[in-house]
Amino acid sequence: MNPIAASALTLSLLAGETQANESPRVIVTPNGSQPSAQGPADWFTGTVRVDAPFKGSDAARVSGATVTFEPGARTAWHTHPLGQTLIVTVGSGFVQEWGQPVRQIRPGDTVWIAPQVKHWHGAAPTTAMTHIAIAEVLDGEVVEWMEQVSAEQYLRSE
Repeated sequence: MNPIAASALTLSLLAGETQANESPRVIVTPNGSQPSAQGPADWFTGTVRVDAPFKGSDAARVSGATVTFEPGARTAWHTHPLGQTLIVTVGSGFVQEWGQPVRQIRPGDTVWIAPQVKHWHGAAPTTAMTHIAIAEVLDGEVVEWMEQVSAEQYLRSE
């Protein structure tokens, strides 16, 4: 096989192209192929947009999304059975563990929240914030939502 044909074959395999009756090994979900969704009021305060949600299949347990919080927007208090990782990509925001001080988060920060730790995260009062949120599913559950973060609790972050 000539080098060009070999490269094309390698690229087609890497891109997930398969022969009949084979399942793809690499799946690309094109940008823009999933509509943005508004964060539900039961789980968020303020305007929150969820983009490009993903969920593992079969043995893969990881799920997540890119989440954008407008200024002042935030999650409700919640926990994750196997923990959560946040990767801040834009803006400025906060994260807080129940009973602990509020911590500021900025682009480039990676936040690990241990399993079953009650916490919230969201944007600063005057600046939007976007993060990638990643968590694993355990027995069909990825998050347990709790009460909203009160204005008093949130304002302690300033």
